[in-house]
Amino acid sequence: MSDETPDSLIPYDEIVQEALRAVVGRVLGEVERSGGLPGQHHFYITFKTGAPGVDIPRHLSERFPDEMTIVLQNRFWDLKVAEDGFEVALSFNQVPAHLVIPFAAVTGFHDPAVNFALQFQAQGDEASDAEHEAENDRPVAVPVEDGSNVVTVDFGRKK
Repeated sequence: MSDETPDSLIPYDEIVQEALRAVVGRVLGEVERSGGLPGQHHFYITFKTGAPGVDIPRHLSERFPDEMTIVLQNRFWDLKVAEDGFEVALSFNQVPAHLVIPFAAVTGFHDPAVNFALQFQAQGDEASDAEHEAENDRPVAVPVEDGSNVVTVDFGRKK
């Protein structure tokens, strides 16, 4: 008997990551429907700036050519959530910006109010260890304490 795991003909990693992205979509959809964030909840959303379908102002894509993190807390508006992504307006250094972000480009979602986080690879891209946080107008970040509610999906693929 061989110790090698056979290659799966079922794309489990893609199925699980798609399900995790649906969690992000459902949460953002609830915020859109209710007209705001409940209680102390707020979100850090990391995404690949060069992924297909991402539409952000040029000055942001030049500053963050690979990945950036936005914060949805006090100063965001025009949140619209669709099945395949979301759009939102934020302020960067007092300059408003409209962002369109497909869920396929999202690599991380964190709600520090309850220490909940999801991390996954951008579809069609390998994971990146570097995280770049945008400086949109927001309060100081709350660090993750122990990661007890962090869900990481990292499926190593045989090549």
